[in-house]
Amino acid sequence: MKRAKLIVVAFIIFTIVGSGSFVSAEVSSDDVQVLNKEIAVRKEKIKILEESIAKYNREIANRKTEAASLGNQLKILDTQVDKFNADIELTKEKIVKTELEIQQLTLSIGDKNSAMGKQKKIVAQMIKQIHDADQKNYFEIMLTYENFADFYNELKQTEDVYIDLGRSVKTLRLAKEDLVSRKKQVEIKRKDLAELRGELENIRVNLNNQIGAKQNLLVQTKSSEAKYQVLLSSLKQQYQVTEGEVRAFEDRVRKKLQQQDKISDGGSVLMTWPVISRYISSYFHDIDYPYRNVFEHSGLDIRAAQGTPVRAVSSGYVARARTCTLASCYAYVLLIHTGSLSTLYGHMSEIIVINDQFVNKGDIIGYSGGRPGTVGAGPFVTGSHLHFEVRLNGIPVNPLGYITP
Repeated sequence: MKRAKLIVVAFIIFTIVGSGSFVSAEVSSDDVQVLNKEIAVRKEKIKILEESIAKYNREIANRKTEAASLGNQLKILDTQVDKFNADIELTKEKIVKTELEIQQLTLSIGDKNSAMGKQKKIVAQMIKQIHDADQKNYFEIMLTYENFADFYNELKQTEDVYIDLGRSVKTLRLAKEDLVSRKKQVEIKRKDLAELRGELENIRVNLNNQIGAKQNLLVQTKSSEAKYQVLLSSLKQQYQVTEGEVRAFEDRVRKKLQQQDKISDGGSVLMTWPVISRYISSYFHDIDYPYRNVFEHSGLDIRAAQGTPVRAVSSGYVARARTCTLASCYAYVLLIHTGSLSTLYGHMSEIIVINDQFVNKGDIIGYSGGRPGTVGAGPFVTGSHLHFEVRLNGIPVNPLGYITP
C-alpha cells in the first residue's frame, strides 16, 4: 500500500516539475537591488516627464482659446514640438523600464528554478527514506528494540517524513504555478516593449509633422499676419466646400441606391483596416492636430508610404471618386454602405474606381498619398498618410468604434 502511495507521489512530482533539471545560477541580492533601484529611478523620471507633458497640454489648450493669429499659431506649434520631444523621452524611459522589468523577472525565474531544483532533491531524499523504511519488517524491528517507546519513535519519524513529503509536494506545486505566472508576465512585458517601440516611431512621425506644419506655415505666410489671415480664410473655405460636396454626394447617391433596393438603413457593418499599417498619427478630434483651429480632425490619419494600396473596409458603392491633377486639390473616395454608414479615403495619389461602381470588402480602390506637393495631397498635409473617415448619417464618427483590431 505504501509503495503504491510512493508511486503516486512520484508521478505527481513528475507532472508538476517535469523531468528536466533545474540548474540555474544563484541570483545575487546585489543584482536584484541594483535592478530595483534602477526601475525606481525610471519611474521617477516617467512621473516628471508626464507632469511636463500635462503642462504642455494645458498651455496648448489655453492658446487655442485665444484669437487666431500667426504668432499664436506658431507658439502652439512650438509647444506641440516641445510636447512631442517630451513624449519621445517619456517613451524611451518606458522602454528602458520595461527592459529592466524583464531582466528582473528573468532573474526571479532563475531563482525560482534554483529553489525548485533544491526542493526536488529534498523530495527525492524523502521518497528514498520512506521506500527504505517500507522494506523493513516492523515485527522483526520491534524485537530489536529494548522498549516500545524507541520502536514508536521510529514509526513516528516515518510518519513525519510522510507529512513533510506532502508539504514539500505542495510547495513544489505552488512554485511551479508561480514560475508559469512569471513566464507569462515576461511575455506580456515583451509585447508591451514591442508596442512601445512602435509608439516611439509614431511619435517621431508626429514630431516631424508638427515641424513640417510650422515650416509650411512660414513659407505660405512669409511671416505676415495679413497673409496668415488670408490663408486661414482660404483653408476654412476649402474645408467647407469639400465637406458640403461630400454630404451632397452621400445624400444623393444613398437615396438613389435605396430606391433601387441596393442598400438599406438597417444592419451592421464590420470593417477592416484600409491599409496594412496600424500606426495612427492623428486621432479623431485629436487635440494635437496642426489645423485644429481651422476644423476638427474628422477621422484617423494612418501612416502609410506614398503609393500604399488602399482597400475598401466594407462592401459598398462608390458615391464619389474625386481625382485631381494638382497638389492643391484634395483627392478622395467616398463609399456608401448599409446601416446608414459611409467611409471616406483622403489624400489619394491614385484612384482606380469610378462613381457608382460596386466594390467588395478588401478590393483595392486606389493608392495613398499625402506627401506635400504631390497630386491629390490637398492643402492640409504634413507627410505621407491616409486620411480615413467613418460617417453615420453623414456625420463623422470615431472610426475606431467600427474597424476591427
